[in-house]
Amino acid sequence: MKVTTTALPEVLLFEPRCYEDARGFFLETFREGRYRDAGVDARFVQDNFSHSTKHVLRGLHFQRHEGKLISVVRGEVFDVAVDIRPDSERFGQWVGSQLSASNHWQLYVPPGFAHGFCVLSDEADVWYKTTDIYRPEEEGGILWNDTRLAIDWPISEPLLSDRDAENPGLDELDHSALITRAELA
Repeated sequence: MKVTTTALPEVLLFEPRCYEDARGFFLETFREGRYRDAGVDARFVQDNFSHSTKHVLRGLHFQRHEGKLISVVRGEVFDVAVDIRPDSERFGQWVGSQLSASNHWQLYVPPGFAHGFCVLSDEADVWYKTTDIYRPEEEGGILWNDTRLAIDWPISEPLLSDRDAENPGLDELDHSALITRAELA
């Protein structure tokens, strides 16, 4: 498995080894020790699955203590992580990667980061592991097109949920709702 450190060093891109032949392919999607050796010292406790159609944008979402390991099992998405730790020198910076069923890449988004994706294919199925169970009281969001973030989304008119269309900008967030680097240490 190849591990790439992104411009946000805590966000890691994993390229699992895929064995292909005329019958199809085999892929090991998760082995705890390999992720721990790569720097992901997290216990995953919940798996989630979402299905979306072309131009759907989900995010930018966060939960105070939740990390995510994102995989695409059908289609292709542009996946984004944003550093929202108020005491981070990279606060407000983002990274994006194209994840697809054909490249099998995975993105690890640790606690303290917002996450979102937009669908580039006709349909996409996203499967992700989380390090905490869903807690609505810890859930938050940031406006997908916040000018402060200046995310270079590959679509200009996404299909959004009402909630995502009304998320606040990064500078409007209550910082007491965010997790700090000190709390994560």
